Amino acid sequence: MRQSPAPIQRSMDIPFPSAREASRLLWMWLGITSVGVAEKLGCANLPLTHKQKDLCKRKPHLLPSIKDGARIGIAECQTQFMHERWNCSTTKKLSVFGYELTSGTKETAFIYAVMAAGLVQAVTRSCSAGNMTECGCDTSLQGTGSPSEGWHWGGCSDHIQYGTWFSRKFIDNAVKNMSSARREDTLLTMNQHNSEAGRQAVAKTMATDCRCHGVSGSCAVKTCWRTMASFERVGNFLKERYEGSVQVLDRSNRKVRRKEKDQRRVPIGKEELIFLNKSPNYCLEDRRWVVAGTRGRRCNRTSAGSDGCNLLCCGRGYNTHVVRHVERCECKFVWCCYVRCQKCESMNDMHTCK
Repeated sequence: MRQSPAPIQRSMDIPFPSAREASRLLWMWLGITSVGVAEKLGCANLPLTHKQKDLCKRKPHLLPSIKDGARIGIAECQTQFMHERWNCSTTKKLSVFGYELTSGTKETAFIYAVMAAGLVQAVTRSCSAGNMTECGCDTSLQGTGSPSEGWHWGGCSDHIQYGTWFSRKFIDNAVKNMSSARREDTLLTMNQHNSEAGRQAVAKTMATDCRCHGVSGSCAVKTCWRTMASFERVGNFLKERYEGSVQVLDRSNRKVRRKEKDQRRVPIGKEELIFLNKSPNYCLEDRRWVVAGTRGRRCNRTSAGSDGCNLLCCGRGYNTHVVRHVERCECKFVWCCYVRCQKCESMNDMHTCK
């Protein structure tokens, strides 16, 4: 007789999400946990909404891709903002990003976009690798092309349509009609728009790869296919959209409009990131909202950019420490058969915000 999954252990301290939390990206907790999700928890005991659990139970083979999507989304967010006041810091709590998930700021916009994009990337990659029976390569273009120019579509194009479909199903459809308060409804609309912008970023950054065929590599005929860009490029694309993000009106209906009066009739593109509220300066720690502040952050004394000590430390000044660094150097191969190295020591200044 088949046994039911074991109940989650109290020591793991993973409460189930409330209705208010259901509109948040609690699934991204999978990107920072060290728990073996598929083996030890299973769909029923994960911090997911009811619809997400149902989808997970129907497609349990996608759990590793969901976790991988959360992991690469968080990692890329932290890479893009590593030198800025808000450095995409995370906590071990279910909300992962804390206050930023519900602040309605530009940072919220980027989080939702990069997480949705990460899920598309991970699921699509799994499809192309042949890890799932229900999806594989995208064959919709095969057999077409331009014979007169000597090329045709073939090979294994990344099945981004399936990855995009799953990302919408898992993130957007799971939280529809769950918010009743006006602000929550507006925030939900904003988050869903930005999630879609993240998916569009993966599609927009796709590249065309080709392989030549012909006598002696003459490239008389080329076989071409579509492939996803590295996720770093997707992150760069979204960071540009973050820099040019659009503030919108806080409205109860589901249509978003620009806040600037002279721009309200200009439609908002699917690739644009939108936000409701202006961002705090992130200078000081605020434990209530899980804002880390910049105290103790490493800065660049000679930089005039966001990583410079003046901007990053918010004018508070900085401390200078001398750091001793020892590494192997002047390595030589000795016959036979080992490498002999010297130890080189250097002293460097390190600056941290007061």
